[in-house]
This record gives sequence, C-alpha cells and structure tokens, in this order.
Amino acid sequence: MRARFWHERWQQNQIGFHQDEINPYLQTYWPRLQLAAGSTVFVPLCGKSIDMLWLRAQGYAVLGIELSPIAVKDFFAENGLEPQITQQGSFELWEVEGLKILLGDFFQLTVKDLAECRAIYDRAALIALPPDMREQYAAHLQQIAADKPSLLITLEYDQTVTGGPPFSVTPIEVEQYYATQYHIEPLARVDISQTQHGIIAKGAKELYEGIYLLKPKA
Repeated sequence: MRARFWHERWQQNQIGFHQDEINPYLQTYWPRLQLAAGSTVFVPLCGKSIDMLWLRAQGYAVLGIELSPIAVKDFFAENGLEPQITQQGSFELWEVEGLKILLGDFFQLTVKDLAECRAIYDRAALIALPPDMREQYAAHLQQIAADKPSLLITLEYDQTVTGGPPFSVTPIEVEQYYATQYHIEPLARVDISQTQHGIIAKGAKELYEGIYLLKPKA
C-alpha cells in the first residue's frame, strides 16, 4: 500500500469516505450475516468510523486496522475514549473494552492476526482505494480472511467527472475481485443522486450505493 497516499489525505482532511452518522445499510443488513453474539468483527481501513461503536453496542467485539495515526487518535478523542496503547508485533494496538484498532499497514496483517474474527464489515476500504490498490487489497484480504463472510458497501458514479476518494466500484469489479472465493449476493442498489453528497456537487449526474453479502464458498 502506498502509505504516503493515506497520510497525505488525512493530513489534508481529504476524507470524503468518512461518514459522521452510522451507516443505515449496516443497521439494515447486518443481521443477514447471522453472526453469533460476542463474535469479533474485522473492519479494514477503519479510519475513525463510528460504525465500529454501533457494532460494539450490538454486543460484538471489533477489530479495526488503520494506517493513519491521525485517524486513530481522532477516533478515540472524538468519542471520549481513553485507550490502552501497547505494541503487537509490527502494529501499535489501541484498545478499549470491546474494541481494538491496529495502527499500521493492512498488508502486514496475517491469518493469525484475524484468527478470532468471524466476519468483515467493509464500508470504506474498497471504495477508498484507487484501482491498482483495490486489486491488491482484495487479494490480500482473501489470503488472510477468505473463510469469513463480509458485508460490502460500494459507490457507483462516473469516475471521469471527479476523482476519489471515495472511488467508484462497479458490480463487475466486485465480481472480478471476489467471485473466485465468495458467493456474491447483491442485497440492494440505491439511487442517492438526489442527496447532497459531495460527488453530486462536483457534477456527477448519477450516484448509487451498492450493498453486497459475500459468503465464503469453502
């Protein structure tokens, strides 16, 4: 992963992928994963998403991974949380009860790091990456967590109108990235063209959100 890409965006506050409210599709579709209470949910490239707090409030443990120290510090500070900070291998581990964030490079994660995780929630990882990095991200995620179901949320719009992040990811791309190891179930495709989303403000005529359930084949 090009670390400078991420550090610059957090330093410049170019975080259009961040949401200040809990994602409604998470609340609507998370039960489809049929995850046992107390299970650990992995949130890749978690940033400072408050969706992690919602998952914890539902009785799940949460493990996030984030490259930017700005994002991690902001998450705990903005939510009034005082983490215990320790070293875990090549990662700095920030932890409060029921929630952990590993500060470091996603590509350094191993199967062992995610051994306790039972599912994945990806709202802001895949769409936050440019095309070449998306392919690398999806490949590594499947190397370390192909046995875990995932709720994936994407955006679709005319990428020629404006660049990302967040980037446009089409259903065809989702198939290309995940169809080998997952059964892909499209749950919804929602037209949000009438919203005040920043992408619309930049000139995009159409904007959709895609919601997918990825179930391991093996």
